[in-house]
Formats: sequence, structure tokens, C-alpha cells
Amino acid sequence: MIALASDHAAYEFKSRIKEHLESKGIAVLDCGTFDGVKSCDYSDFAVEACKAVQSGKCEKAIVICGTGIGMSMAANKMKGIRCALCSDTFSARMTRLHNDANALAMGERVLGLGLALDIVDTFLSTEYSGEERHSRRIAKVMKIEEGK
Repeated sequence: MIALASDHAAYEFKSRIKEHLESKGIAVLDCGTFDGVKSCDYSDFAVEACKAVQSGKCEKAIVICGTGIGMSMAANKMKGIRCALCSDTFSARMTRLHNDANALAMGERVLGLGLALDIVDTFLSTEYSGEERHSRRIAKVMKIEEGK
């Protein structure tokens, strides 16, 4: 299952990405927002999506706001979350291969829908390489959140 969240600025993208994933038979946990009109705070929804990943309820999260920046910053404050802000498929592929990212952030005001769907598909279909050098680097990054 994939956790999906947006703020008001990216409600339309979230809705279209949800439809896209469900049409491929991928289960989606919609963590909000549920309204594209009423202003809301992106961090509230990033937290909900990332909690679903932390708990194991969802395998990965996709978080979207106007630029993707706020969502990525909020997501990366959550223990165990490695969120990559991607605006191209190469970055989406490499963050999975090398960083084992478990969350994807995007910006609706930055991307067209077609590219966003390609980024989502690339992110979700790319497996982590598991290479020792990448595992070592990820372990070092994860120690940072422990203050080590």
C-alpha cells in the first residue's frame, strides 16, 4: 500500500495520482487533504503519510505540495523516512537504487501531470540495489537523526 498526501496546492495532482495508482491495482491510503480550496498546512499531511510508512502499514509515501519542498522537509524530519524531492525520472530511479528512499516528494506547480505520473511509476518500480557501498552510506545518514 502507498500512502498519498497533499496540501491544498496539490490536491488535483494527488487526486490524479491516486486514480493512476488504483488503475494499476496499487492500494492507496489517502492521508489528505480532502479539499483543494481550503488552505491547510502541508506538514500535517506529510506527517500522516510518513506515520503510515513508519508503522509498516504502507511500503512508501508520496507527498505533494506546490513545490514539493515543504513536504520533503517535513517528511525528512520523521524518524526512518528518506524522502527525495524529484522533478525528473532519473532522480526518481537513482534515489531508489542508491538511497533506498521510502518517500517521494513532488511539486504540482513545478511539474506537468504526465511527467509526475512517470516519476511515480519510476519511483515505485525501481528496487534498491542493495550494494554494500550504498547500504553503508544510508546507515551513516540514518545515524544523523540519532545525533551520532
